[in-house]
Amino acid sequence: MNKLKLNYWIDVGLAISFFTCFFTGLIKWPGLIKIIGTSAYKTLHFRNISVLHDWSGLVMGLLVFIHLVLHWKWMVVMTKNIFKRSVKEV
Repeated sequence: MNKLKLNYWIDVGLAISFFTCFFTGLIKWPGLIKIIGTSAYKTLHFRNISVLHDWSGLVMGLLVFIHLVLHWKWMVVMTKNIFKRSVKEV
C-alpha cells in the first residue's frame, strides 16, 4: 500500500473513531443526564455506550500515534523551519 492510501485510511479511521468517541462522550456527560432524565439511559444501554466510548478512544489514540510516526520527519523539518524564521525575525 502506498503512503497516500495509508494516510487516507488512517485519517478515515481517525474520523470514525473521533466522532464515535465524541458522541458517546456527549451521551455519557453528567450534565446531559440531568437534562434528558435517567429513563432515557435505560433504553440506551449505558454499559454498551461506555464500552464503545472506551474502545473508540483507544483506537483513536493508536491511530494518532501511527499518524505521528508516519509524519515525524515532516514535523521535525517544520519545527526547524518555524524556529529558524522566528530567530531571523528578531
